[in-house]
Amino acid sequence: MATRVKQEPVSPTSRDVSSPPPGVNHNSQIVEREQRILNLLQKSTKAISDKEILLEIPDLSPQDRATIINNLLQKGFLDVFKQGEKLVYKFKEPSCPSKIKGADNEEKIVYSIIEKAGNKGIWTRDLRVECNLDQTTLNKILKKLESEKVIKAVKSVAAARKKVYMLYSLEPDSSVTGGAWYNDQDFEAEFVDVLNQQCYRFLHQKKEAVKNCKDGPIVAQNMASASSKDVWKYISELGISKVQLAVQDIETILNTLVYDGKAERSVLADGSLMYRAVESLLPPPGIVRTPCGVCPILKQCSDIGSINPNNCVYMTEWLE
Repeated sequence: MATRVKQEPVSPTSRDVSSPPPGVNHNSQIVEREQRILNLLQKSTKAISDKEILLEIPDLSPQDRATIINNLLQKGFLDVFKQGEKLVYKFKEPSCPSKIKGADNEEKIVYSIIEKAGNKGIWTRDLRVECNLDQTTLNKILKKLESEKVIKAVKSVAAARKKVYMLYSLEPDSSVTGGAWYNDQDFEAEFVDVLNQQCYRFLHQKKEAVKNCKDGPIVAQNMASASSKDVWKYISELGISKVQLAVQDIETILNTLVYDGKAERSVLADGSLMYRAVESLLPPPGIVRTPCGVCPILKQCSDIGSINPNNCVYMTEWLE
C-alpha cells in the first residue's frame, strides 16, 4: 500500500521575501515613468502632446499616462492647454501659495494664468480663452479666490466696465489705474493743471534768480536747470498732492511743459534729465491741449481694440 505524503499548508510568511507584493512593480514603474515625462517637459521649450510622450515611452498605456499627468498636475509641475482638438502639456515651476493648496486643478490653472499677468492683470475674456473654462465655472472660481483674498479685481481706466484680475498682494500698474492722474476712473484735470503751474513756477524762479549772473551763459544755464528729483522734492514740500507722487509722475508733468514750449530738456553724461524754463517762441501744439497730451495709456490707444478714441469718455467730455 502506497504511502501518501501529507502536504503541509503553506504559511503566508513562508513566501519568498525577495519577491515584491502584488502591485509594487507597477507602482515603481509609474514613479520611474513619471520622472521621465517630467524630464521631457523640462527639456522642451514648448508644450508637448500625448504623441511626443508616447515616442519617449512607447509602451505607456492610456490609463498610466492619465495617472501620471494627473499626478503632475496635482503637484503643480505642468499646465494643460487645448491646441485644436488635442491637449498639450507644458512644464512650470510649482508656485501655488499655501492659501490654495488642496484646490482642484481648474483653480490652480486659473491662479497660474493670473499670476503670469503680473500687476497689469488679465481681462476676464482673455482669462476664459487661456484656461478654456466655461463662464459659469470661471466665475465660480474667481469668486472663491477673491473671497480667500488670493486675487483681486481692479477697474481699468481703459474702459468703465472692464475689470482685470491680479494677485491680491500686487499694486496695480499705472496703465490700469491711470496712476496719480485718476481718481475712481475720473481724470483729475484740475490737479494736473495745478502741478503743471507749480512745476513751471519752480523752473521760472530758478531762471529769474540767475538773470544777473556774471559768470557767463553756460554757468547761468546750468544754474537755471533742475533735475526731475529737485522738482519732485519741491512739489512734495508744497503738500498740494493728496497722493504720493513718484519722480516719474513729475517727469510726466515736466514733459508736458517741454511739449508746450515752456521748458527744455537736456541729458547729462550720466543719463539724468535736466529741465530749464524757456520763453516760448510758438504757441503750444494742439496735441498737448487734448486729453491725449497727458494720457498715461496713450501708447495702447489705436483705431482698433478696446482702447480707442471713439470710446474715450475723456475725449467726449473735452469735445463737449
